[in-house]
Amino acid sequence: MVSREHNRAALYEKLQLLRSVTNSHAVNDTSIIIDASNYIKELKGKVERLNQDIATSQNSTGHGKNHHQQLPVVTVDTLENRGFLVNMHSQTSCQGLLVFVFEALEELGLQVLEARVSCKDSFRLEVVGGDNVQAIENMDAEAVKQAVFQAIRNWISST
Repeated sequence: MVSREHNRAALYEKLQLLRSVTNSHAVNDTSIIIDASNYIKELKGKVERLNQDIATSQNSTGHGKNHHQQLPVVTVDTLENRGFLVNMHSQTSCQGLLVFVFEALEELGLQVLEARVSCKDSFRLEVVGGDNVQAIENMDAEAVKQAVFQAIRNWISST
């Protein structure tokens, strides 16, 4: 009985801490957790925008004369029908990068269901990956994004 009371008090304390960190005004435990989840999504969006701003400022200040220094901008979104949408864009042509990205997605267990690629003067890739329910359930968009970034690093080191 004491253990249950102790666990309940510890949970209450953790929820109050979570409530204060996320600036939640909710009273209900479920509402506090939902507010925290929304807060995390908001922070992820801010990080994504900051990363894009950094990439844009590096491109505009001339830090990207060489295509190796100018990394593609990558976004990964989770699709409601259990898959991921990967968007990648670079101002320069990225010869051979497509193979590395597809291999990375394959290693994750994702099957490429649809892909649109443009690579004349710039590089643009839009991939819809999914279809493997087990693989998709065990990962999130951030894991896919990190795998794509690793593929970009592998491509850079190989050229």
